[in-house]
Amino acid sequence: MTVAYPMMLDYGAGQPDGQGLSAFRTREPPRAAATEEVVTEVLTPVIVERVGGIQVISINRPAARNALNLAVAEGIRDAVDDLDASEELHAGVLTGAGGHFSAGMDLKAFLRGEQPSFEGRGLCGITVTPPRKPLIAAVEGWALAGGFELVLACDLVVAAETARFGVPEVKRGLIAAAGAALLLPQRIPRAIALEMLMTGEPIDARRAAEIGLVNRVAEPGGALSAAISLAQMIAANGPLAVRRTKEVAHAGTDWGTERGWEHQRPIIDEVFASADAAEGAAAFAEKRAPAWRGV
Repeated sequence: MTVAYPMMLDYGAGQPDGQGLSAFRTREPPRAAATEEVVTEVLTPVIVERVGGIQVISINRPAARNALNLAVAEGIRDAVDDLDASEELHAGVLTGAGGHFSAGMDLKAFLRGEQPSFEGRGLCGITVTPPRKPLIAAVEGWALAGGFELVLACDLVVAAETARFGVPEVKRGLIAAAGAALLLPQRIPRAIALEMLMTGEPIDARRAAEIGLVNRVAEPGGALSAAISLAQMIAANGPLAVRRTKEVAHAGTDWGTERGWEHQRPIIDEVFASADAAEGAAAFAEKRAPAWRGV
């Protein structure tokens, strides 16, 4: 179980206006006479957009600091399924609206019986079984508890200078059960991971970059743009090679070096025998951009 701020409303001030990924406008509540009912606009909990071959998934509960309820979990799960299934999409970016990534699990929703996890797939469908294609976290503001565990489910992390990362479960007598206790020591030096896990104290983006948790640090408000640029660099490469590279890199931790040579061989043979491998060599020789097929 993960913890979050006790701010669990389903609505907020930001609403996408269709003019681009970063265009969120503030909407004033409708003015009404005393006898009229004022209707509060309910936001779509997850917004999914495409930027070329990049899928952008935005958690959209800014009034609740993007706390994770079942609707958010289903939205993220379905989005990454589309990412893996689509031949036009080559990488994904996961972010949060309204200046924060995510404060973790929505405790009010949890008390209503909602579980934002799925059997065999984990929190929001990605912590146990991440997508096969690359996924990049674009972090502004806080990434706490379950929100931080979503960051760890991503392959790369881009953070604004003002971003903060934390695993505060021990402060509530709990353990980070959605992946942080297991995965954080694999991502950063073990002693530093244990310090974060056992003190519950957060770290800032610069410190996260120093210890290898964050790949790139952006100006405040620039994490999403920087993450999309990084995703586009990945998407320019052979899609089959990128997917299989991710597969080997993740599985290699379990294989170990000695068994890893044996286990990676059929994967490498598949890539080297692919149409994309032939196309990559031909494009290099002909001094042109490759036309990838993903096979």
